[in-house]
Amino acid sequence: MEWSDGKTRCFWADPKNRLYVKYHDEEWGVPVYDDHKLFEMLILESFQAGLSWACILNKRENFRSAFDNFDLDTVCSYGPDKIEELMCDSGIVRNRLKIAAAVKNARIFRDVAKEYGSFSNYLWSWTGGRTIHEIGLTSSPLSDAVSKDLRRRGMKFVGTTIIYAYLQAVGVIYSHDGSCYLAER
Repeated sequence: MEWSDGKTRCFWADPKNRLYVKYHDEEWGVPVYDDHKLFEMLILESFQAGLSWACILNKRENFRSAFDNFDLDTVCSYGPDKIEELMCDSGIVRNRLKIAAAVKNARIFRDVAKEYGSFSNYLWSWTGGRTIHEIGLTSSPLSDAVSKDLRRRGMKFVGTTIIYAYLQAVGVIYSHDGSCYLAER
């Protein structure tokens, strides 16, 4: 479907949601090497479990505010009082298991970053620094392996489907539809 601006986008990009269009056009599939951004996207993707990405994207600014702009050290220091505060924040997804997982995952993210020099080094090591091109999947041997390793380290809400979406979001996997104006030709 061609849009009013003359561009054809991936089937999932909702033309009625400007945040979704902006996300599709400017972020999704663009390689990310910055640990701060990688952390933010990992937390957001983990909150998406069982929900739509539109739900999370529409609450993104609220998540940024609630989670101290995804400052890794700050999130790592969250205790029970902060978790209760987040449970009362109607601007985010108030799921106790996901909130607790975000704090635990932050600490593991930090440990992985220390082990590899950065979380980016860890993540991109799975592909030798290359972007993988594939379309139409919701999991792959790559997402299976990364998910398994993160779960082994203790992370939660990082199943293969969530990790596949994460890898797409941060450009490790490039999945723009063949008809999308952003598809690499």
